[in-house]
Amino acid sequence: MAKSTIRDVAKRAKVSLKSVSRVINHENSVREETRNRVLQAISDLNYQPDLSARSLRSARSYAIGLVYDNPNPYYVISVQNGVLSACRERWFGLQIHPCNSASPRLGEELVELAQRSRLAGLVLAPPMSERTDIIKFLAASGISFVRIISAAEDPKDDFPCVFVDDRDAAYDITEHLIQLGHQRIGFLWGGKSHRSSWERYKGYESALKDYGIAQDKQLIVEGDYAFDDGFRGGRKLLAMSDRPTAVFGTHDEIAAGVIAAAKSSGLDVPFDLSVAGFEDSPFSKHSWPALTTAKQATEEIARTAALRLIAGLVVKEGGTPLPAQANVGFSPQLVVRGSTAPLRQRQASAEPAASTPPSRATRRPRRT
Repeated sequence: MAKSTIRDVAKRAKVSLKSVSRVINHENSVREETRNRVLQAISDLNYQPDLSARSLRSARSYAIGLVYDNPNPYYVISVQNGVLSACRERWFGLQIHPCNSASPRLGEELVELAQRSRLAGLVLAPPMSERTDIIKFLAASGISFVRIISAAEDPKDDFPCVFVDDRDAAYDITEHLIQLGHQRIGFLWGGKSHRSSWERYKGYESALKDYGIAQDKQLIVEGDYAFDDGFRGGRKLLAMSDRPTAVFGTHDEIAAGVIAAAKSSGLDVPFDLSVAGFEDSPFSKHSWPALTTAKQATEEIARTAALRLIAGLVVKEGGTPLPAQANVGFSPQLVVRGSTAPLRQRQASAEPAASTPPSRATRRPRRT
């Protein structure tokens, strides 16, 4: 079957070639009825714009880049799927670029990438999205971008972003463990180069403070977002003479590693040790028991970031830029599964009772 052309779309929708082009380029000067007819014709004919020819005709680039450096493959795949979904929806091409976020030449590398590949802009994933020096360098170099960052609220720093409230979600996880009767709660860090690790630590710290539980620094172990780090950190915590009765691993892979460490030590999860993770990745469902976690809509977060970038690239007929869009926030939601349970009675008798729960009114309102 011959590939459909833009002329085929125009003929089927009974509009001009220019009207089809305006719909494809998401210009605002198209009547809704005309736009719907064109979109229906595109769907019926399974028409796919030729991105290279489209760029040549308009002298504009119709491709964006996704830049990431993350050791967790599930996160990377979800981000890629989200950005790709937005690109397909808006008929943009996508170039994926893994990099070293600690490279001293990262700024120059990203500018060269955008210019060499004629990219209209970049979606920046953590942790490079949280490097102020890189953000300022890209802005000064005229590179359009949108960041995905961990933040309790809109940073309002004049640089576009989609932000994720890891802090409040980590508070909810820690609060859940406290309300099950746990007082000695271990905390396993993700990579400290990731702002999300710090935000999750702040949530953990705030929950302990609000419930009047003294923080024990020996219960806090550094590591990275990896199963092996969770296993090593779990073994370290479980070797303590006064071991924790619950562990918050700041990622599902970390938490899965803790479960493996507990089982290798002859402990039962959740009756000897409650374990919670973060993100709701496949690890959370494939672990046994399934992990209590914070469901993070990674794919939708990435899709929103890409759409926000593309919307900023689109111009009205005549070249007038579209109005600036507000930054968008997401809040991961607590998901309770089989890896957490009330503190056993024999342990609870030796533990002090938890303090009176703090009023929810004292906390920031959650986003929905």
